Amino acid sequence: MGNCFATQQVDPHSRSTVKPSSPESTKKLKDSKQNGSPTANKDSAGAETKSKEGEAAATRNFKPATVLGEGGFGRVFKGWVDEQTFAPSKLGVGMAVAVKKSNPDSSQGLQEWQAEVKFLGKFSHPNLVKLLGYCWEENQFLLVYEYMQKGSLENHLFRSGGAEPLTWGTRLKIAKGAAQGLAFLHTSEKSVIYRDFKASNILLDGDYNAKLSDFGLAKFGPIDGNSHVTTRVMGTYGYAAPEYVATGHLYVKSDVYGFGVVLLEMLTGRRALDTNRPSGEHNLVEWTKYSLTEKRKLKRIMDPRLEQEYPIKAALQTGVLILKCLESDPRNRPSMEEVLETLQEINAINENPKVSNKGSKSKSKANNNQSYGRNTKDKQSSTAR
Repeated sequence: MGNCFATQQVDPHSRSTVKPSSPESTKKLKDSKQNGSPTANKDSAGAETKSKEGEAAATRNFKPATVLGEGGFGRVFKGWVDEQTFAPSKLGVGMAVAVKKSNPDSSQGLQEWQAEVKFLGKFSHPNLVKLLGYCWEENQFLLVYEYMQKGSLENHLFRSGGAEPLTWGTRLKIAKGAAQGLAFLHTSEKSVIYRDFKASNILLDGDYNAKLSDFGLAKFGPIDGNSHVTTRVMGTYGYAAPEYVATGHLYVKSDVYGFGVVLLEMLTGRRALDTNRPSGEHNLVEWTKYSLTEKRKLKRIMDPRLEQEYPIKAALQTGVLILKCLESDPRNRPSMEEVLETLQEINAINENPKVSNKGSKSKSKANNNQSYGRNTKDKQSSTAR
């Protein structure tokens, strides 16, 4: 029988902790794993859920038809549980959940599972996905999350024939939500470096509210006046900041670089790295960096699925923000709070190129007609005199 727990329900802006995520209980977890008899204390809510068999029942025994996605940790399945007890329920009954099941062949399974419990058990925010429960049994690790109806940002940007294209306004909404999540982590009591910011880790609920998921690589930020932490280089190539890849030095603003890459993907509808594109276009950052601040060049690289339905002024300001996030020196990058402030300014721009052009033509025509009418009156008046 495995060990499974439900996390405590907390206020969205609180920072309550879950006992199994503490250093002492993490050590106990490791020791128990080594002894072959996994045990753990109950969490601070004292709520124990069903075992691994229960989660299997919730997902119809992890049938392939229930698979939502797959990552380095393992597969994610859709399941159904009772809203009050979290006991498994029938298909379509109760509350939908996402159950992440570790790959038994993954050497990172235990480490990433612990990191998820540690960070999502400690922090709660509207732009972080909620961890509802977790289980482990021998070399099998399970994590239970809230279900996100619209899937990942990656699916909407890059999967043809799948999710519907995103409008300009929706993309900005997602960018702001993700920025709020990162800003919260960076400014928490112990600043957290997310380390794996990418489109597949941004999940969307039914209203396209963005929530960060997958905290398997997250780390607490530098302390005692240090500017960085030194760690083994991990993450996803193309999103990782250059200073981290080169030296292993991880800064809070290393996340800002990753945010800039994803914002560029949202602007262009292209992946950060794609060897299927023509030579010279494989690396999105290198290919587009000289086109982001010139109107004519920017229009050429904008996502065609936007169908030019975006304010060009807002797009240009987004391009400037992306370049700031991609600065080679992390000290020159803005903070996520500054990024969020800029995104709000961009969102406030209310001009659609097509509408404004038509409007200006219509207005000009109306003015000409009025002017013609005045001139005619003047002539008639002059003739009468």
